[in-house]
Amino acid sequence: MSTRSLELSAPHPSRSCAGRARAARRVRWRLGEPPGDGIPMRVLLVKMSSLGDVVHTLPAVRDAVRQGAHIDWVVEEAYEPVAALAQGVHAIVPVAIRRWRRQPLRCLGEIRAACQHLRKGRYDLVLDAQGLIKSALVGLLARGTVRAGFDRTSIRERAATLAYRRRVQVPRHAHAAMRLRTLFAQAMDYEVPTGTPHFGIAGGRATRDHTVLLHGAAWSTKLWPERHWIDIARRAAAEGLTPTLLWQDPLERARAERIADAEPRAEVCERMDLTGAIDLLGASRLVVGVDTGLAHLGAAMGRPTVMLFGPTDPQRTGCLGERAVNLNSELPCAPCLSRRCRHPDAVATSRPVPPCLAGIAPEAVWRLASAAMQRERSG
Repeated sequence: MSTRSLELSAPHPSRSCAGRARAARRVRWRLGEPPGDGIPMRVLLVKMSSLGDVVHTLPAVRDAVRQGAHIDWVVEEAYEPVAALAQGVHAIVPVAIRRWRRQPLRCLGEIRAACQHLRKGRYDLVLDAQGLIKSALVGLLARGTVRAGFDRTSIRERAATLAYRRRVQVPRHAHAAMRLRTLFAQAMDYEVPTGTPHFGIAGGRATRDHTVLLHGAAWSTKLWPERHWIDIARRAAAEGLTPTLLWQDPLERARAERIADAEPRAEVCERMDLTGAIDLLGASRLVVGVDTGLAHLGAAMGRPTVMLFGPTDPQRTGCLGERAVNLNSELPCAPCLSRRCRHPDAVATSRPVPPCLAGIAPEAVWRLASAAMQRERSG
């Protein structure tokens, strides 16, 4: 065989070296060793819902990007605008599992396209930050060298851990944002950050004299009495701020209209998508809300925010931000973490609002709100 033919049949040196490097990298990952080759780690993040959970993921994403990770994010289509706020995310992969489960045959084409999209990329790490069976299954659709997630002691749906090669133990009582920062750090082999979480987004300075009142919630036990919302609306209006009420369903719209009827200077918004809500929150002077995703988002955007807690625990899911304040009930039964109030007074009277939240006085809320706005003015 001639020298010429030898040259033609030999593999290209650079391709051979690159192939060997990629293979060695995959082996090191499978052995649980960081590659240490300076190549950005390709990560597929699976964190699909809910709105508050997606917001709480932003600090961990920021940490990982600062460590050089190259992140693609699988998220429910409804929450894509929040994932898009994360600086440094390479690509967002929207899914619609909630809608697909309702109409699987009608959405078969979408489901097939999403599966094909997940199979296109190759990742060093597939990180399930949701800890559910459905999120573990989504992660299995992707091609990843290593799959990681919480261990059995750290999540409710323990069967999800069967999908992971690397399992991370994180205290269940820790704050959701810190749990995620710990998961990311241990899965990607960098030191767990201990400083104040930063979301990497900001609403900037207020450009509208609005106080956004987030009165709706998925749990009936998270609702604050309407009379208290009316009180806050009047206090805001007296300070020259327009009380602005959002709503997502007919019940919330009716409540918003009743509050606005009692305070004529209040405004009831048209039904808003998440992008519109982000714009409104980011430009508003103040946000007051129960434990709901939009209130978490307002705090993450740096807006003065007061969040009210009854059945849920601010130590685990409280809003975070330099101008955010969590106000919780002092009743001994709170937080009960229940969608149904079992307090004797609530059971006896069938009151729609639980005593834990009913006991949070508007005066206390407005005092904290005023202090938060003052910190922004002087800050």
